[in-house]
Amino acid sequence: MSNDLLSKLQQGDAKALARSISLIENEAPGYEELLQSLPQHPGKPVIGITGPPGAGKSTLVDALIGLLVKGGKKAGVLCVDPSSPFNLGSLLGDRIRMSKWYDHPSVFIRSLATRGSLGGLHPRIIEITELMKAAAFDYVIVETVGVGQSEVEIAGLADITIVVVVPEAGDEVQTMKAGLMEIADVFVVNKADRPGADQFVKNLRLMLAPAFHNRYDEVPVIKTVASQNEGVDELLKTVDHLLKHHHSKERRYWLLAEKAYQLIQRKKMNGIQKEKLKEEIKELSNKNSFQLYSFIKNYS
Repeated sequence: MSNDLLSKLQQGDAKALARSISLIENEAPGYEELLQSLPQHPGKPVIGITGPPGAGKSTLVDALIGLLVKGGKKAGVLCVDPSSPFNLGSLLGDRIRMSKWYDHPSVFIRSLATRGSLGGLHPRIIEITELMKAAAFDYVIVETVGVGQSEVEIAGLADITIVVVVPEAGDEVQTMKAGLMEIADVFVVNKADRPGADQFVKNLRLMLAPAFHNRYDEVPVIKTVASQNEGVDELLKTVDHLLKHHHSKERRYWLLAEKAYQLIQRKKMNGIQKEKLKEEIKELSNKNSFQLYSFIKNYS
């Protein structure tokens, strides 16, 4: 079955791709065989888009899709939604962002819930992204929740990481500075028609300056008004330029090592479920015999 699914999704069959993603999400029988049969496609770029909530990431993705389709390209998009830590359901599962592309033959969009993953990415995001790379797309775009550790996690997933901020985000950028400076390949100042945008861009470049000596190149800062499609063409040209000229083999090895690390770590955690932990903790607590460090010793 896995070979049949793989063959169909490589030919651009959207239903086969959707079934394959569900297979991986649910860890259904045959999903490991499907993953092991995936070919390598180093030429299929993964573009990660992250940043604080409200920065306009989805609007930017929508505008990028429009440009790609206009240029005759095919785009696969993964949108990672925040999910409730209590019921693990997606809080934005019924969103209508990018809705005009859902039935477009050159676009595939899948919304994924984080399912309680602390980093802000779906627990199977690596596998699903690799699956997307095997499908008939020219670009794979991953839009993350933009909270907590996801900004840093996505660097291990994407070939190019775009960090989206808005002119009012000065304090937020300062707070997140260390992680963002390390992983951003491109900064986008969206909603750049707002007051203070030029000064913010200037300040952002000054903040980035100390990091340049550790990098192969300066980090581009691009102004956009995604809702008006302004600056988005410059962003796509910058991304294509970076993909062609600035990513060394060492960078690729680092990305693969990061993926391998995440997958090995998850395999070691296999069988440990939060629901089961909760029930055990509840039972011990009712007996007044729960002690956190004694409890976790049983799992180490």
